[in-house]
Amino acid sequence: MNKNKLILALVLLTFFVVSFITNILGPLFPSLIADFNLSLALAGFLPFSFFAAYGVMSIPSGMLVDKFSEKPVLFLAFLMAALGSLLFGISPNFYMAMLSLFLIGTGMAMLQVAINPLLRVVGGEEHFAFYSVSAQLLFGAAGALSPLVYSKVVLAIDEPNTSSAMVSTLQALVPANMTWVSMYWIFALISLMMLMLITLLKFPKVERNEAESIGAVKVYVSLFKDKKIVLFFLAIAAYVGTEQGVANFISIFLQQQHGLDPVTQGTAVLSQFWLMLTLGCVLGLILVKFLDSRLVLKLFSISAIISLTAALFGSKEVALMAFPMVGFFLSVMWSVIFSLALNSVPKHHGSVAGILCTGIIGGGLASPMVGAIADISGDLRLGMVVVYITLFYILSVGFWAKPLINNKTINLFKNRKEETVQTSN
Repeated sequence: MNKNKLILALVLLTFFVVSFITNILGPLFPSLIADFNLSLALAGFLPFSFFAAYGVMSIPSGMLVDKFSEKPVLFLAFLMAALGSLLFGISPNFYMAMLSLFLIGTGMAMLQVAINPLLRVVGGEEHFAFYSVSAQLLFGAAGALSPLVYSKVVLAIDEPNTSSAMVSTLQALVPANMTWVSMYWIFALISLMMLMLITLLKFPKVERNEAESIGAVKVYVSLFKDKKIVLFFLAIAAYVGTEQGVANFISIFLQQQHGLDPVTQGTAVLSQFWLMLTLGCVLGLILVKFLDSRLVLKLFSISAIISLTAALFGSKEVALMAFPMVGFFLSVMWSVIFSLALNSVPKHHGSVAGILCTGIIGGGLASPMVGAIADISGDLRLGMVVVYITLFYILSVGFWAKPLINNKTINLFKNRKEETVQTSN
């Protein structure tokens, strides 16, 4: 097989692994709260530990890639993920969980920065759009698969008699009353396997284009003085906060309000949430070919608000359908906000992208706020007001964003009119 094809397969696999590990937080949330006897507010600091790493490491990771190239950074990223997973697997307690999640988050942040330029080179610039969409689909598929794997593994470990060597090994490694810790041993194994693959493969030299290059510190200082950059940074933080603020509390909400088992029924709904988020991306790709991206953002934001309201205040049957629909309508927000931001500045696109990726820290800020309000009020529905605030901010982007370049759309009516004129002539 062509060397570039092997690296391409590794990059696509990395997208899958990043999502598989990142999106396990939601399924684990109820178990973390129960076994560590945490309040919702304190539990919210666990995703904060993970996403704070994105805020700290996104820009430095770009600088590391510029200086040392992709392979050493990918190796270090998976080494951090393996270390974080092993530490918690060996010593499962709340404080180790925070350290572990920060180390894993650091690894995931480094991977996100390194793999996109690598994907462009090994896949070929002419195929970059195709492979980018493929990577996002794999990312979404892993997000949907992760909760299901968690449920299957935990149920298998709870069985006293098993013929599976892997399950028997996990039974010996994890405390009997904390079978969910097995996922961290699985993460460690996955990370070590990725380390072996990276070591064995020879990477091509990546020439980073202007959109991927990381600027000097003074460039970031000047960009942060630009009001619209700050507003788009907040929009990315709002999006990730919305995504995680919903995903992390789906299982808990269904358990508290409707008495559903978080390990089986809760994870099934969470899996559907990530699956619908992936499917929504496909519709979004089609819509932005026919509609202004700002209009698409408005339509999907309003629909997400309506779906969230139905999920929180509807019956059990409505909630089971509405939570996945929230994911469906969140699907286009990241890509639309990101493209609007980059299209709103004439230069320094790589540095702007670095600032925007730092906004991923919003995924860690929303959960503690949701939890704190829920603890004070005694009602998780009131805590979710934080998500309404972030959704309305995202909706506002569709009104105030003024990109220098609008997305190119297809005017079907105009095409039909031109065909009619040509026919009459």
